[in-house]
Amino acid sequence: MKLQDIDFLIIGATKSATTWLQRSLQADPSVFMPDPELHYFSREFSRGEAWYLDQFRGAAAPNRIGEKSNSYLEERTAAERIAQLLPWARLVAQLRSPVERAYSDYCMMYRRGEVGRDVARYLDPRRPQDTRLLSAGFYGRQLAVYYDLFPAEQLLVTFYETIRTQPEEQLATVRAFLGLPVDATAQFVQRKVKDKTTPMLSPALRRLLGPVKPMVAPFRKSPLFRRMHSALAAEIVYSPLPDDLRERLIDYYAPDVEALGRLIGRDLSDWLRGGTGSLAGSQRNASVEPRQSDFVKTESTAGFT
Repeated sequence: MKLQDIDFLIIGATKSATTWLQRSLQADPSVFMPDPELHYFSREFSRGEAWYLDQFRGAAAPNRIGEKSNSYLEERTAAERIAQLLPWARLVAQLRSPVERAYSDYCMMYRRGEVGRDVARYLDPRRPQDTRLLSAGFYGRQLAVYYDLFPAEQLLVTFYETIRTQPEEQLATVRAFLGLPVDATAQFVQRKVKDKTTPMLSPALRRLLGPVKPMVAPFRKSPLFRRMHSALAAEIVYSPLPDDLRERLIDYYAPDVEALGRLIGRDLSDWLRGGTGSLAGSQRNASVEPRQSDFVKTESTAGFT
């Protein structure tokens, strides 16, 4: 296995159903992707090339070989390293309304016990923040780095908002971009990969049990562990996103959303109206297959958190 064997990367964004896209591609035996996010070009670069390539053990030609790491979109250093070491790679950036993305990220961190119930404390742009909750939604500035480093034809921007009602079209778009056959037999994940309505341990209990998590990890698949988990788990109740905070977030992201729209040649004004529906227009680099010019129409974003 060599770096030259890696064909593509899914680079983000966080909480935009990139795991759904990964699992759908993995359903094709001609595609090889390791399950975990490797974060090699961002957080794990010090591990070295040999470690990275070892994660692809078992991949062989004529497979399409790739990986998914959402941190690649968020960190400029990752883009520069990818351009240096994988200049031929095809890159897929799956995006989502930055306001909805931030709230979904908050909900994930809440159920992990990493943040509290006061949603404004973590998402109000008027308060200093040192987390990805807000910074990860500046797609315009993040993608501008990639467009500076790669030819436009090597970049594909897709949208979370498509998946709810048009999963087949979304997957077909990506498959065409990766040079995979586009036909009716291509499988996609039918259910939500990460469903925030799934019963889970409460945030308080997760914090309490955090220190023993490494010790019980080997027993997670045992019948006893599953019975205990089921007995303690419940659906998490999240703090709603207040309307005034939503409006502040829309204003906060508006300049970047407008810059992103100009960059990729797409009307993203629905995001600035607080909507999660249609995204009109055609993408700047939609040239690989004819279908890529119309893969975003009208959809709902319920689910796929």
